[in-house]
Amino acid sequence: MSMREALEARLRDALDATHVEVIDESHLHAGHAGARDGGGHYRAVIVSERFAGLGRVKAQQLVFGVVRDWMGREIHALSMKTFVPDEWAGSAPSGADDATR
Repeated sequence: MSMREALEARLRDALDATHVEVIDESHLHAGHAGARDGGGHYRAVIVSERFAGLGRVKAQQLVFGVVRDWMGREIHALSMKTFVPDEWAGSAPSGADDATR
């Protein structure tokens, strides 16, 4: 299982997510200071009812709590968009286009 697949599985399981999409952008950061050979840069879209009632920062803190033990090792950078299912159904963007909710 690739790191991208492992990250998707962990996020899906820990957050009871109905949709998780992780894009490995490590190749865009080759040589970046602090990133081993450019590895560990990911962008994600996560849809979960667990984000209900949370603001953007709290939702992202919840996600970072799930991957805390991978940060700084397997993951150098993680940007994300978080949605509750109703938001996702109303917008359904294709791909993890940017790091804002």
